[in-house]
Amino acid sequence: MKILISTLLSCAVAVSAFGAGKTYTIKFAHVVAASTPKGKAADFFAKRVDELSGGQIKVQVFPSAQLIDDDRVFGALKLGNVQMAAPSFSKFTPIVPQFQLFDLPFIFADSEHLHKVQDGAVGAALKELVTKKGFVALDYWDAGFKHFSSSKKPIVLPNDAQGQKFRIQSSKVLEEQIKAVGGNPQVLPFSEVYSALQQGVVDATENPLSNFYNSKFHEVQTSLTLSSHGYLGYLVVVSDKFWSKLPDDLKKVFTQALSEATAFEREETAKEDAHVIAELEKYIASGKKLEILKLDEAQRKQWSDAMSGIYPKFYDVIGKELIEQTMNAK
Repeated sequence: MKILISTLLSCAVAVSAFGAGKTYTIKFAHVVAASTPKGKAADFFAKRVDELSGGQIKVQVFPSAQLIDDDRVFGALKLGNVQMAAPSFSKFTPIVPQFQLFDLPFIFADSEHLHKVQDGAVGAALKELVTKKGFVALDYWDAGFKHFSSSKKPIVLPNDAQGQKFRIQSSKVLEEQIKAVGGNPQVLPFSEVYSALQQGVVDATENPLSNFYNSKFHEVQTSLTLSSHGYLGYLVVVSDKFWSKLPDDLKKVFTQALSEATAFEREETAKEDAHVIAELEKYIASGKKLEILKLDEAQRKQWSDAMSGIYPKFYDVIGKELIEQTMNAK
């Protein structure tokens, strides 16, 4: 009863604050399932901004590329046909090459360091570059840290990568990362990875845990190394056309709801990682052939030493100062 009364009072306050003014409808398009951390956070945001605005901001969420995919969403945002999206960082690199910063291996010590970078000066500088391209860049959401897996040989030390064919996303940084340890990078669409692993077209992958498990790569890989060597994330953006028409008081409500959704999304990603490890351990206990390995500090340093040598190759593209700021973020 107390919760109900509190909710009603909250809504009443919101209505009195904003009045019965114009309603703003947002189409929020994303490409993952509603059950993923990003999908859950999009729904959380839709509910929360409706509450805080007293119903003046209505969000229609379109998961799983039901409305549009991320390759075309920037054009839709420009036209105002879509008001909100959360593309992966790789989609931003053609317009803001500095986003390749997030592809650099072992540049983030852990989640705490990562979020300090995203929520600090480096994250703000990158968002400003996106905004200059005609989009309003708001918050960073997690997909998760990436880990190595293989069906050829467990990947524990850098030498273990030699000769292995690694599926990677299209990225010069990722190509150089694999070449630095003697691997053979192979660019493949994500939709083709399972069959490529199954048929031996590639031996190894790098993925966040949720991708690895939900795409059933554990069925066609015999080892998973919890390397946390790289990172995948999303940037929430809104249409400049929409944002310029939203009143300042509702912008404050919007950003508050999004801030809460961002905290929620990051927590959900951490929970998802723990859930996947538990499920994989059950899979192994059932007699399936999969080994989970974890790098210790000495092993991690070997990898970092081997791969961080590629950083200077990207000073001109990413910026030496941004890279150093990221490494030194406190």
